[in-house]
Amino acid sequence: MTRDEAEELLKKHVKNERMLDHSFAAEAVLRALARRLGQDEEKWGLAALLHDIDIEVVGGDLSRHGQEAVRILTEAGIDPEIIDAVKMHNETACGVMRTTEFQHALAAGETVTGLIVATALVYPDRKIAGVKVKSITKRMKERAFAASVNRDTIRECETIGLPLDEFVGIALVAMQGIAGRIGL
Repeated sequence: MTRDEAEELLKKHVKNERMLDHSFAAEAVLRALARRLGQDEEKWGLAALLHDIDIEVVGGDLSRHGQEAVRILTEAGIDPEIIDAVKMHNETACGVMRTTEFQHALAAGETVTGLIVATALVYPDRKIAGVKVKSITKRMKERAFAASVNRDTIRECETIGLPLDEFVGIALVAMQGIAGRIGL
């Protein structure tokens, strides 16, 4: 499946603009991580783009999120490795722990986007351009800030061999590269 076909499939199932922006941000981050780690950029990018394809189908029910994605993506003929990573990004719903670099990268990469966006939104101009890595890592320690962002999932970056500062830097630069597209 091409990237454009994947976006079309995503938009068929996800209508909320914020969720679409999140998917585009996650895609940018995973593509950058794939480049850094010498992995398949297309595969990682498609997984990130499609990781929340079922969120509206399940009505935001995190106990089911990922399960419907498996059905949707299987019917669309998506690579089984992508489907597995998408399923595993919500470890709680599938009842199995993440084990592969791809699974950890998708979970950490899509999660850090929320912390980066929240950090940008407290800046006076509400733009990602001025956000610094240090600001984001400082916010990691503030549990009340962006409380729904799972810090332990972000720290899975260390499982794939990236220290937190480097991981956040890669994600931040990737998101800054698409700031116009995601309204930041």
